[in-house]
This record gives sequence, structure tokens and C-alpha cells, in this order.
Amino acid sequence: MKNLLIFQFSIFFLILSGVYGQTLSPIEDGAKPQLISDKFEFTEGPASDKMGNIYFTDQPNNRILKWNAETDLISVFMEDAGRSNGLFFDDNENLWACADENFELWKISPNKKIEVILDNFSNKNFNGPNDLWIDDKGGIYFTDPYYQRDYWQRTSADMSERRVYYLSPDHKMVKIAAENFVLPNGIIGSVKDEILYVADRSKNKTFKFKIEENGELSQRELFAEMGSDGMTTDNEGNVYLTGDGVTIFDKNGNKIDHIKIDKKWTANVTFGGKDQDILFITASDAVYKLKMKTHGMRWFRK
Repeated sequence: MKNLLIFQFSIFFLILSGVYGQTLSPIEDGAKPQLISDKFEFTEGPASDKMGNIYFTDQPNNRILKWNAETDLISVFMEDAGRSNGLFFDDNENLWACADENFELWKISPNKKIEVILDNFSNKNFNGPNDLWIDDKGGIYFTDPYYQRDYWQRTSADMSERRVYYLSPDHKMVKIAAENFVLPNGIIGSVKDEILYVADRSKNKTFKFKIEENGELSQRELFAEMGSDGMTTDNEGNVYLTGDGVTIFDKNGNKIDHIKIDKKWTANVTFGGKDQDILFITASDAVYKLKMKTHGMRWFRK
């Protein structure tokens, strides 16, 4: 009898685990990625403003576009956009951009005034800022890999190191936040600004760091055996990595779902929409949206 009870309990536990596993997915039941438009060359860097509109780049065409969350329409926000890649809004609605045409970090005001905030480290050009994340204090972390661009005159980097940098909230000090990467790319912070995730595409790994009070990073650990181009997180602590579609991991690094995108490469992802529950996906020449059960945290932190 005792063995029978143990067996029955084991079966019940397995069934419960199966049901629980199914509920882990943050994707709205029955929802599928919906194509918004495929009229671009290569889309990247999605970022949500306070209204849930998404700004993203079409880097080969050197422009930033805007998806209107209410009308579902796309318009051009800025031409001559410095070959911007990663984007992120600060609390004052300035759009920050990794403008790698001239290896710069830009701040774009709501009226589209461009200010070059950084263009070098220790008097050497950056390799080409790629992606960024702004913490709750206004400090900025950005990745600086090296991807040789056909629009550059240079054929080699000024610096051999591929790093993550940190710009202080007052924008007066920039320092090395993390190094020993091959190609640091996607970057995002956790729900409570406690953890920073950094993907190394060349190593095909994503790492996590503890964010200290002064902005420094510590306790580097492997998070997932998968690299990523861009990434995002949600209110449940799930982490979304891109490349072959979008792969979703829980906060412990366990894979919980995969979003198939019928494109050669999925570059980046973020949350938007008026309730921040629309997953906006940039993939090759297209952008998609997907209804989620969870929501993004950019405009819920305040």
C-alpha cells in the first residue's frame, strides 16, 4: 500500500508539473506573432516611450522609425540617424542611441535635437556602441563590440578590448563596467535593477552580473548557453533572447518557451503598447507584435 501511495503521488506530481510547465509561458493563450510591416532593410533597437509607442532603427537606411501603438501605423522619426543601432528612452523622454557611424553615444531630445554625449574612451574611438540600458538612477550601460561596417573608412579598431561601459547619471564620468568578452552585444537590466544581463554573441553565452549601489558590476555568472543580439525582460523576471526567433528563459536560466519568427535573423525585442503587454520584435526586414500575459518594466519602475 505504501509503495502504491508513493507511486500515485509521483504520478500526480508529474501531472501537476506538466500543467505548471504549460502555465509558465508568458505568451497570451493562442497568440501568434503578427506582421506589422516588412518594408525595411534591417530592423534593430526597439525602445518604448511612455505612451507605449515603439521607436526602432532601419540601420542600413540610416533612419529611426516610430510605431504608433494606437493606430498600428509606422512613420519616419528621423533621417540621418548616425547609423543608430540600440535605442533607449530616459525618464525625460530623451531617446538615447548607439550611433555607430562615428562610434558615438547620442542623446536625442523630444524635439529631435541631437547631442553627442560620448565619442571616445581614454582618447581612443569606441569600437562602435551597439546596445544600451538605462538604470533607475539614470546611469547608462552600453556594449562596445566591433563589427566592421562598410560605411566606415577605418578597417580596424582603436581598442582591442570589447567591453561594457558605464556612464554616470550626471554624464560626467564613463568607466569600464565589464570586460573579457569577444562580442558583447545585447544588454538589459532586471526588474529591480539588481541584475544586468549581457550577451556575448561570439561565445554564444549570456552572462549576468550583480549591480552594486555605485553602478559597478560584480559576481559574473553564466546565465544561459545562448548568445543574443538584443534582449528584454518582463515583470516576472523572464529574459528574452534573440537570434533564431525569440527564446524565453525564466529568471533562473531555464528555457520556458520559444517564439518562431519566419525570418533569417531576429535582432531585437522589447515591450510596448499602452499597457506594455505587446512584445515588439525586430527581425531582418520586418517588425512583429505579439500579445503577452506579462508586461515590460521600463515605465513601471517609477
